[in-house]
Amino acid sequence: MKECDIAPQALTKIAVAEGPGSYTGLRIGVTVAKTMAWDLQIPLVGVSSLAVMAQNGRFFDGLIVPVMDARRGNVYAGIYKATEQGLTTIKPDQHLAFTDLLANLDNDCNTLFIGDGLANFQEEITAQIGSRATIADAALCYPRPAFLGELAQAKDGVPAHTFVPTYLKLAEAESKWLEANKHE
Repeated sequence: MKECDIAPQALTKIAVAEGPGSYTGLRIGVTVAKTMAWDLQIPLVGVSSLAVMAQNGRFFDGLIVPVMDARRGNVYAGIYKATEQGLTTIKPDQHLAFTDLLANLDNDCNTLFIGDGLANFQEEITAQIGSRATIADAALCYPRPAFLGELAQAKDGVPAHTFVPTYLKLAEAESKWLEANKHE
């Protein structure tokens, strides 16, 4: 902020990627954002990490599918479409098997896949969608901070103490603990 000659008191809200994503990364980012918003007494705006990634394909004519590898054949993904008003959510962000994601797609529609873990799913994409599938270049596979800010501008935000990140699934340790203790 010093380099931009902006005082923290000049901010009117704080934007943060709300998830999905790495538990540790989300917790660190959200904690910093909540602390700043709380201290400055300004709203906190959460924006889907997948929506930020989908912005990279905002000029694509077809479906835009941002994908984060969630391991074991699962992904975090949403399905979006570019319109004159901006991105429209076709299917909300979710944690699902990659095969289920492909089953939810319109195979007659051009589809842009955005994400750094797509090499693991290249064969499945080609088999299911064929030439209608486009995999974004590496430079377009990561969320851009400017798009986070752009998407946050249209939102009002919430008080910092009420904000909760969107994980979409339990942490592995948490799910193992619940499984081990479900009979107690």
